[in-house]
Amino acid sequence: MSTRPLFITQVYEASLAAEKGFEAFNAELEEACRMLADEDLAGQRWCRDNAYGGYTSYASLDDLPQRATVFGDLKIKLDKHAKAFAADLQMDLRGGRLKLDSLWVNILKPGAAHSGHIHPHSVLSGTVYVATPKGASALKLEDPRLPLMMAAPPRLADADESARTFVYLQPEPGSLILWESWLRHEVPPNAAKRERISISFNYGWR
Repeated sequence: MSTRPLFITQVYEASLAAEKGFEAFNAELEEACRMLADEDLAGQRWCRDNAYGGYTSYASLDDLPQRATVFGDLKIKLDKHAKAFAADLQMDLRGGRLKLDSLWVNILKPGAAHSGHIHPHSVLSGTVYVATPKGASALKLEDPRLPLMMAAPPRLADADESARTFVYLQPEPGSLILWESWLRHEVPPNAAKRERISISFNYGWR
């Protein structure tokens, strides 16, 4: 008797923390994120109107790599990782390429969360983490088959990671996580006493 793994969901993990000059780069990223939170009035209104517990530039700014050099430098790093992930997924881009379509800042206050969602119209999505104080939320990933498990029993409490319904990835500053955009994910309530800062992004096929 044997079993074989099929239709595997791949998640790409890397870290910028080992790169030369990371601490200065990360500090500059954090400063740029907080500057946007202070100055982006449209983003502040959107967060207030939509009960977002903190600040996000998702609905207000679409030019971060042109707005600040540090975001442009981040884009260069992300492009390399997205290309590597696409190759590992054996994607046939048929002469096209993956292009960074959007890049946005997330600052979650203590107690704030981001409910489960996917990123439609994109190929790859991901997040790079800037500030993850003690108690900061993990990234919660959901088995994409879950809506189809109409009569399935629950998994064992100590089930292997590959068999779990939900997997929690605990990031650190510099952590970079990429996944295919159809993978449902969420951010549980931030249990830290300070803000959790991350930068999320989408890649499309062009």
